[in-house]
Amino acid sequence: MSKKYFGTDGIRGRVGSGLMTPESVLKLGWAVGRVLAAESNKPKDDSQTSNLQTNNLVVIGKDTRISGYMFEAALESGLSAAGVDVRLLGPMPTPGIAYLTRTLRASAGVVISASHNPYYDNGLKFFSPQGAKLDDEIELAIEAMFDSPMEIVAPAQLGKASRVIDAQGRYIEACKASIPIGVRFSGLKIVIDCANGATYDIAPKVFEELGATVISIGHNPDGVNINDGCGSTCPSHLRKHVLIEEADLGIALDGDGDRVVMVDHNGEVVDGDELLYIIARSRQHSGADIHGVVGTLMSNMGMEIALKELGLEFARSQVGDRYVLETLQQQHWFLGGESSGHIICLDRTTTGDGIVSALQVLAYLVDAGISLHEAKSGMAKFPQAMINVPLHDGADPIHANSVQRAVQAAEQTLDGRGRVLLRPSGTEPLVRVMVEGEDEKLVKKLTREIADCVTRAA
Repeated sequence: MSKKYFGTDGIRGRVGSGLMTPESVLKLGWAVGRVLAAESNKPKDDSQTSNLQTNNLVVIGKDTRISGYMFEAALESGLSAAGVDVRLLGPMPTPGIAYLTRTLRASAGVVISASHNPYYDNGLKFFSPQGAKLDDEIELAIEAMFDSPMEIVAPAQLGKASRVIDAQGRYIEACKASIPIGVRFSGLKIVIDCANGATYDIAPKVFEELGATVISIGHNPDGVNINDGCGSTCPSHLRKHVLIEEADLGIALDGDGDRVVMVDHNGEVVDGDELLYIIARSRQHSGADIHGVVGTLMSNMGMEIALKELGLEFARSQVGDRYVLETLQQQHWFLGGESSGHIICLDRTTTGDGIVSALQVLAYLVDAGISLHEAKSGMAKFPQAMINVPLHDGADPIHANSVQRAVQAAEQTLDGRGRVLLRPSGTEPLVRVMVEGEDEKLVKKLTREIADCVTRAA
């Protein structure tokens, strides 16, 4: 069955429309509570690989959007109406909520965030008791419950709510524990851009407690400045401050803290593909048994080639961390990610974590005695070009004969040293036309030719 409300990363939309209204979020909270209560009452199968005992409670965290207050209250009310207890974490990075869901033995975790989107959007992400994304079956059950009449439990069975006072401290310690106990960042000068988001207070403390000199930017959220000209989606802001401060490197996180990009001391941006390559190198350097790495259809071919030179296999998933995780589990690997900086280190955590990913990189730099610029030097990125072609209602030009001929011709021209990708957008009526190869002028030319062909066929 196809899902009606859930996308690849929970539910997201403009505040005040669709499901992003107080009424809908209240009922979603109730639906989640009802489904989870039913799941927790199912008999456990001893043959299951995970038999984690959970409590009938849900943890709720949020980023710094002004609408988070409204949706937090609505969720709390809905869960209480379903008879589920609530633990409120306050502003907390998405991976921190996943961690606390697991360690508090909660039935689920809910994140109120629209990640890297502007403040006027918001959304809900859900985590299982294991700190992973919910299974499709659970999401379908929540949708079915949401569409049914709301029935409140008896007054004596209503859920209670309380705040987890030490939530930040717990997560800070978990981040620090993701690198060897003896590693210190003394002597490193770091600029951290927190995107005026959920990491604004936590990220600087993590790196300061590990000995680094930290200059914080994007750490004064006001409810509407999240991701506004800062963070991982706007690394030029970080780049400017790294050069002004003559820092060793910079770290840019997104609004909910599950993505990271970095900037080296020269001001060069180091994206998710390059960071993934560096972390793979670091695992090899430490002697870890790493067989392969998962990227996506959008991952740069230069990373694929560089990983193969390290003797590592490479697999591509669909775009989205959900699909990266699925492929990792299928391959029995532990390292994967996206160009955007959403990196998953399953040997350290259960979901994408910007702070933990940055820590892996810095720990390697300190241990190997090299700079970020030197660490990325083993990977040569291929030039990429992408054009978004608008579609008319119902149009499907990708499979048109003329478009397929144009793609085949481009692939013959690239002669195995590049790629062509046509991908429909999952959120907009667009086809994304991407070409990558060694010759930047040729890449741009081929991209334009295919995009023109798609436009004519649309």
